[in-house]
Amino acid sequence: MLYLWVKAFHIIAVVSWVAALLIYPRYKLHQLASKPGNELYDRMQKASGQLRRIILTPSMLATWIFGITMVTLNPSIASSKWLWVKLLLVLGITAIHGVFVGIGKKIDAGAAEVTDSKLRMLNEVPFILFAIITILVVVRPF
Repeated sequence: MLYLWVKAFHIIAVVSWVAALLIYPRYKLHQLASKPGNELYDRMQKASGQLRRIILTPSMLATWIFGITMVTLNPSIASSKWLWVKLLLVLGITAIHGVFVGIGKKIDAGAAEVTDSKLRMLNEVPFILFAIITILVVVRPF
């Protein structure tokens, strides 16, 4: 029963994390499209900061904690190849999380080195990784 509760909270954390990863760059795109001191710029800076502090980073941490707890409670899945591929992909999502936060902080500091088109392209990476992970978890192909 404990395993199912941990699994439920893991799923909630994953959905929250991916949702935040998909919207955070959009906030930054709107911020980039306006000028510092502009109402939209300030609103997007504040909203993205709150999203990062309240949802994005905490849900990433919760995803890892509940995921590791699931493996601890059911160690037999640790020998599954699909799980190790999933973990590599989750490391990829974690890396893109760090990239987004780094870009966001540079935008806030007025030192953005990212183009609008590059940020839009990067914005697709979490969804693609999440889709592959979902297939691995549901189908368990190997």
